[in-house]
Amino acid sequence: MQTDEFFERGASIVDRLTNTQEPPPWQLVLVTGALALLLVSYGPLWRMARNVVTIVHEGGHALAALLTGRRLDRITLHSDTSGLTVSSGKPYGPGMILTALAGYPAPPLLGLGFAALLGADRITLMLWTSIVLLAAVLIKVRNLYGAFTVVTLGGLIFVVSWFGTDIVQAAFAYLAAWFLLFAGLRPVIEMQRGRRRHWGNPGGVGSDADQLAGLTKLPALFWVVVFAAIAGAALVYGGGLLFSEATGICVPLVSSGSCPAPSI
Repeated sequence: MQTDEFFERGASIVDRLTNTQEPPPWQLVLVTGALALLLVSYGPLWRMARNVVTIVHEGGHALAALLTGRRLDRITLHSDTSGLTVSSGKPYGPGMILTALAGYPAPPLLGLGFAALLGADRITLMLWTSIVLLAAVLIKVRNLYGAFTVVTLGGLIFVVSWFGTDIVQAAFAYLAAWFLLFAGLRPVIEMQRGRRRHWGNPGGVGSDADQLAGLTKLPALFWVVVFAAIAGAALVYGGGLLFSEATGICVPLVSSGSCPAPSI
């Protein structure tokens, strides 16, 4: 790429960050939603795509730790799609509770935020927000596989946003938003299945729900339900937002405009 072309493309990115883009065809929005659902529901694809969910999950723990005044030590991401975020501070109290709580809601809530940006036709802003968030996670990643995964994902988003056509950028952005919305519930189900397999062996249970049970004295199942409720609400609202903005079909409480009153 020539220097002039590089600066011209950079100026175009800056302009797109501060302005809206043309919304994609409604067919693209629905097709990317179907593809995202396939990524979440089909096992072999899910095993690869789940790495993205793990990055966001651990990023949620890390952000909560920082916001509550804890010292963030490290983030590790493993090839089996598990992860660990270590922070220092009181092993009890609101800060620790919020840190333990933040992991599972992070993917669906981020998907909801992305859906809001896409609903406002801020496609480029959504892509570069992803890059910034990944860079922030990378600072605290302390293992090679984790660094490789974060850099690869960030590099992919950069290539799409820098070289991709408008339709390619839109397809990638909507696929990412749909994926995070759909992917919010499956890890909660997997966690509960893992807890059931370890019933009768408390020493083998270390899920976020069990940690919260120990911190709050509320049963772990209560926290499983909380995680599932957040994921479900984000999917309903975020999915409804993407659907209504793409098709023009008014979805009550979701559409940007007020729905007309039903005719009698």
